[in-house]
Amino acid sequence: MLGSVAGKRLLDLGCGYGENCRCFSQMGCIRVVGIDISQRMLEIAQAENRAPNIQYMNMPMENVSSIDECFDIVVSSLAMHYVQNYDLLLKDLYALLNPGGILVFSQEHPLTTAPLAGAKWIKGADGKVDHYRLTDYSRTGKRTVSWMVDGVIKYHRTFSELINGLINAGFVISEMEEPVPSAETIQRLPQYMKDLHKPNFLIIKAKKP
Repeated sequence: MLGSVAGKRLLDLGCGYGENCRCFSQMGCIRVVGIDISQRMLEIAQAENRAPNIQYMNMPMENVSSIDECFDIVVSSLAMHYVQNYDLLLKDLYALLNPGGILVFSQEHPLTTAPLAGAKWIKGADGKVDHYRLTDYSRTGKRTVSWMVDGVIKYHRTFSELINGLINAGFVISEMEEPVPSAETIQRLPQYMKDLHKPNFLIIKAKKP
């Protein structure tokens, strides 16, 4: 979805350990700014994934309006579902992008974030996964889950909220993907067959006209 990044200025939201930032640098970006709320992760990024054209900044995504420069590309990998005020963030990102710039982000699929009690697979009498138990889809808002630690907060939004947020911020949506395992992957790792019932992730590409 990104296309060529050569000669581009790129902002990575929720960059973590900086692996993607290093890749973007190696792919030809002239400047890469990675932001993350975790100082510890950024210390590792600085130690293991630094480059002359990469700058790491310790800040929450909600504070991007304080960045005093513009970018050609904004990316975010599996971080947007942690943002409480999605609409405001999109407006801030629109302002940070140069005309013709793109936003590409992935997040947990709305069918994954929907259940208040967390995602749940239902097994048949044979012990194999039969289907996904979807509940609470229209009950948007905060979810508290366990992921590495207890009490992790994320936010569930419907497809219409995700898409309308982009439209209202001024973006033009150009591509969407709901990745599922390939036939080759399922043949090697049959446990991934269940992900044909429900994609785990959603990827959206939007453009600033």
